[in-house]
Amino acid sequence: MTVLIRCLGTLACVVMLQGCITKVVTVPVKVAYGTTKAVVKGTAAVVGAAIPDGDDEKDEKKKDD
Repeated sequence: MTVLIRCLGTLACVVMLQGCITKVVTVPVKVAYGTTKAVVKGTAAVVGAAIPDGDDEKDEKKKDD
């Protein structure tokens, strides 16, 4: 009988703490994703400014047409 009560108690704790575990895992992942996204956008902007890729030529062709 005590084994059954322990198993049910453990199962109840697992179910109740499931939301807490989800928050503990997802919050750092969201922070890391946001930080990485900002760094990649900044790097792309710097590289785009430092290494021109001929966008001006495309604009000139559009003006001529």
